[in-house]
Amino acid sequence: MPGLNDELFGRSVVYVCEHSPKGALGLIVNKPAGVTLGELFERLELPLGRPEWAGQPVLRGGPLQMERGFVLHDDMGEPVPVLAPQEAADPTADDAEAQDEGARARPTVYASSLKVAGAGLELTTSRDVLEAVSVGAGPKRLLLALGFSSWGEGQLESELGDNAWLTVPADPAILFEVPLAQRYERALALLGLQPWMLTPGAGRA
Repeated sequence: MPGLNDELFGRSVVYVCEHSPKGALGLIVNKPAGVTLGELFERLELPLGRPEWAGQPVLRGGPLQMERGFVLHDDMGEPVPVLAPQEAADPTADDAEAQDEGARARPTVYASSLKVAGAGLELTTSRDVLEAVSVGAGPKRLLLALGFSSWGEGQLESELGDNAWLTVPADPAILFEVPLAQRYERALALLGLQPWMLTPGAGRA
């Protein structure tokens, strides 16, 4: 909400990558880290095989593990697994939660990736995605953030109840196409709102 007075989270847009009864994990997608992809690849001593991305800003993903990179990108599909018959998933299983856990745990193209349920996106923390980009391969779209944001059990729900956040289904265009300075207003526009329409307090009948 516009009234949130916080240096990092004030007027922030957070893409929630995972939300379960145990908590939530996401990336702030509209705060620059003060470095570009081109500069970051230089520091990593990797060529940038996608020169059109050289000026793309690296983001401040959140206050946790800010020394680590978190890459949000298009789903790269899954490698064909080699499984013994007894390791194959039981197609008759009716435990939806267990099946969902299995879907997120399936191997991906990269060494350490989390599939974002229903979004066609992955969150990768392993260096191999950057090595793929260095040779001109890898995902068609990505954003790279330093650090991430997380909430413990019930914490995000409590903040929503305190009127600290608004929620809306994500639009990939905001993640990958809209300039950083416009992402907050564009996210609000998905709800038909502008910042001046909102007040920091919750109403009471």
